[in-house]
Amino acid sequence: MLNIVATPIGNLDDLSLRQAKTLAASDIILAEDTRSAQTLLDAIKKRFNLTVTCSSIWSYYKEKEFQKLPEIIDLLKEGKNISLISEAGTPLVSDPGYLLVKSCIKRNLLITVIPGPSAVTTSLVYSGFDPGEHMFLGFFPRKEGQIFQLIERLKKIKIIFPDMVFIFYESPLRINETLRCIDTSKFNVEVVICREMTKKFEEIIRGPINELMKRDYKGEITVVIK
Repeated sequence: MLNIVATPIGNLDDLSLRQAKTLAASDIILAEDTRSAQTLLDAIKKRFNLTVTCSSIWSYYKEKEFQKLPEIIDLLKEGKNISLISEAGTPLVSDPGYLLVKSCIKRNLLITVIPGPSAVTTSLVYSGFDPGEHMFLGFFPRKEGQIFQLIERLKKIKIIFPDMVFIFYESPLRINETLRCIDTSKFNVEVVICREMTKKFEEIIRGPINELMKRDYKGEITVVIK
């Protein structure tokens, strides 16, 4: 069986018993970062006093998805218990795993999803915006021209759905440029920046976009705009 296991987005106290039991009993864990996965297993031993029988952690990131797919499928057919985790949050959501899940469905291989914390829904609640209509955009494009094209599409969506809230991830190295593009495009929106959610230096930043883009940002960033 393939287990799609959500993991904490920062605070390890958010790890659930079901997540812990699933990972501890896995034959193989597929992880974006094997070191982070080992830290997670160590936390499982300490916090839940579980016996970890997982014998192998495989490096599994975007560039390796296609390469490792045949071997993983063969192991699943043999009855191996394999768990997929991302660096944080739910796999497939702006993270590797889509090809694997699609292949399992095509071959009628069992899949189970163990849910958990989500940066998307956490930031939406923090924003204070009406969550009735919201859209997750993944990561914003890197190139300026593509950013402006996306913003123009979002403007059209807002005409049809005036109350739509948009949520996206952004790198601390690019956030100011993205905010500048939004400001330059005359996209009249309110912005909330959620930084390092659930971690020690968690920060929820609100204010005019022309002020927000002057700040220096670090860590994991989720942006909510309305």
